[in-house]
Amino acid sequence: MSNMKRRTMLKVALGGAGLTALPAVTGVGATPAAATPNRGPNVVGVGDTSITVEFDDKLHSRVALKDVDVTRFDASEVLLLGDTTIDDFTYRGHETRKTSHHRHGAGVQVTIQGDSRSGVRKTVELTSFQRLTGMIVMRVTYTNRSGAALKVTGWRSGAHEILAKPGGFYTFSGTTHEDRRDWVQPVTDGFEQKNSLGMDSSDYGGGTPMASVWRSGGGISVGHVEPVAKILRLPVRKTAVGASIAVEGDTVRTLKPGQRLTTETTFLTAHSGDYFVPLQRYRDYMSDLGLRAPKTPKPALEPIWCAWGYERDFTVEQVIGTLPKVREVGLKWAVLDDGWQTNEGDWDLNPQKFPRGEADMRAFTKQIRDAGLRPRLWWAPLAADPESNLFKSRPDMLLLDRDGNKQEVTWWDAYTLCPAYQPTVDYFVAQVKKFIGDWGYEGLKIDGQHLNGVTPCYNPAHGHARPEESTEGLAQFWRAVHEAAHEENRDAVIELCPCGTAFAFHNLPYIDQYPGSDPTSSYQVRTKGKTMKALMGQGASYAGDHVELSDNGNDFASSYGVGAVLSTKFTYPAGPDDENVLTPEKEALWRKWVSLYSENMLPTGEYRGELYDIGFDKPEAHVVAKEKTLHYAFYADQWNGAVELRGLGRGRYRLTDPFNGVSLGTVDAKHNTIKLTFEKFQLVVAEPIG
Repeated sequence: MSNMKRRTMLKVALGGAGLTALPAVTGVGATPAAATPNRGPNVVGVGDTSITVEFDDKLHSRVALKDVDVTRFDASEVLLLGDTTIDDFTYRGHETRKTSHHRHGAGVQVTIQGDSRSGVRKTVELTSFQRLTGMIVMRVTYTNRSGAALKVTGWRSGAHEILAKPGGFYTFSGTTHEDRRDWVQPVTDGFEQKNSLGMDSSDYGGGTPMASVWRSGGGISVGHVEPVAKILRLPVRKTAVGASIAVEGDTVRTLKPGQRLTTETTFLTAHSGDYFVPLQRYRDYMSDLGLRAPKTPKPALEPIWCAWGYERDFTVEQVIGTLPKVREVGLKWAVLDDGWQTNEGDWDLNPQKFPRGEADMRAFTKQIRDAGLRPRLWWAPLAADPESNLFKSRPDMLLLDRDGNKQEVTWWDAYTLCPAYQPTVDYFVAQVKKFIGDWGYEGLKIDGQHLNGVTPCYNPAHGHARPEESTEGLAQFWRAVHEAAHEENRDAVIELCPCGTAFAFHNLPYIDQYPGSDPTSSYQVRTKGKTMKALMGQGASYAGDHVELSDNGNDFASSYGVGAVLSTKFTYPAGPDDENVLTPEKEALWRKWVSLYSENMLPTGEYRGELYDIGFDKPEAHVVAKEKTLHYAFYADQWNGAVELRGLGRGRYRLTDPFNGVSLGTVDAKHNTIKLTFEKFQLVVAEPIG
């Protein structure tokens, strides 16, 4: 920045009072990461989660948090022309107006224009709403004012390089990767993730359209706020001086003179902590559009036993024989998993297990209810096995790519069906009504990595106006399934487990329970929990998935501490895998955790994810508030030292360890540090005195 000459800058300040555009002023760029407390008398309302964006005379922008620069001036909005870019636009002026959205409320909109040497005009439209503090919504239009056609390949928005500080960076990505990597990772040397919202493979794709990069004290999150799923990228990369982030879209077209290209609507937010608050802001914005979590049925908060411990070769006798022990442990659901069907597609009953067909299935669900439990059924729609009658007789339902190829569901040797083709929707809706209305199931465990996102569909039988209708229409498929289930039973629970993929947000308004989706570690159980609590809000049902998938196969603490529903797939008195057998020692531990869960019901509380940074606060900490009582959970392989109890209100608090039943003293908001020594986890309950 030392060689930056005096230039015209437009300051756009975002705070609790909304977006404010200042008159163009002359200034010199500040030293990177240096405090600049006197940005102008009209810059107001800049708080912990608010940002300031400054545009220079090239329409490059700089982002600051609490008047400290988080980035330099970056070419943040760019038009892509193959191997070249148009990234410099001479500032031509701006307009400011107050705005009001019938859902978002009062706000301010600033429109900034600039022209490139090649004759392209860039118009950047920035909008802020008072209730969405810290969030700038952006749409960019590129107009070809030259006399020649431009071969456009795409665009980039919100592109910034976050300046480094000691301690490094962490990143969150809401996009799917086939290797099922962590959603929250350190940004190490050489780190690079494309973070595509498209398909990572034939059956892995989709996700929540937000990515974050942060270091201690500051970070940036970007994404899109379109009402339907879009195939964009949110790349994150470690750079020589920091870490970069952006939103990228592929728009391959020839832009003739006079024509315009307008990007998808994206957003940018700066934040002082981790990714939790930006996800909340995204959730609030999308909720205004009608995309919000459904009211959680009470049964969705009850602890779960799943028969998957017996795997596909289960017998009905094994499942029924385990039910008394399931009830004794304190669990409320009994889930019949994969193996009851002849194939994926027809979903006919396996005659070896249900020889009398549907009469046997109705009798089976009655036995579960008679045991004092709720029956739930495993199901994997939108797939057809090659040997199924559905595959053979209804090829019109298949999802085909640009080259006419079928999309394989790898784990089951099946093929994906198009969710935006009405006969496909009708076929599976009819199955839902049978499962719940006829067979007597009270919930569905819907499973499969192909259910999170799909490729654009080119099947000519479907008559799509655009191939992307399949990608965008998947959410409406889930809406139809959800409505059908609740028409048959208003308290039905629709669980979607997309097998290691990052949940596609646009599907979630039509889902009642979101499991850990085949976590590979306890860390994934906790970080996925933090993510889903931000996305779905208080009272939503996140389940930690089978505890047998956690560290050591017994880490209920990771589910309990983030307010997740407890789940297990134990077998009793034997099973195909000795590790899943419920021994007397395990039974005592399982009972203890289920009892503690039932006593406190943390999923009904408010998860306070803004209090601790998942990357930089050690030990890792999570908090759930139930009225004025705070439930803390700390995690580390080993810990011996002080911890800070954040979020305390007025007065004194009595501290207890609910798992071991011991007192830990008293604290107040001014004296909120205690010393803890533990391995793996430590629970602390802070209850107001008086």
